[in-house]
Amino acid sequence: MRCFRKRTVEKIEEARKRKARRLKQAKDDAIEEIEKYRQERENQAKHIESREEVAAKMEADTRDQLADIDRSLASHKEPVIQELLQYMYNIVPKMHKNYKKN
Repeated sequence: MRCFRKRTVEKIEEARKRKARRLKQAKDDAIEEIEKYRQERENQAKHIESREEVAAKMEADTRDQLADIDRSLASHKEPVIQELLQYMYNIVPKMHKNYKKN
């Protein structure tokens, strides 16, 4: 009878140890999964930040280019208009080289 109780107690202790190992393994797996998820979210956040930085840089470059174009337009507008007007006022009529008299 004592031998039976001893084996029963040993089996119960083994079952408790297995349960404790399974719980510890589940806890370790959960911690690993949480860490993996956290790392993934950090990578996504960094990617979003880098995209925002690129977008901000592109916007600043665009503004600079538009400002350059505006300055160029302001400095060249009047001479171009004058040149176009000269072409319009100084038209010299002449016959086209392919024109044939009937």
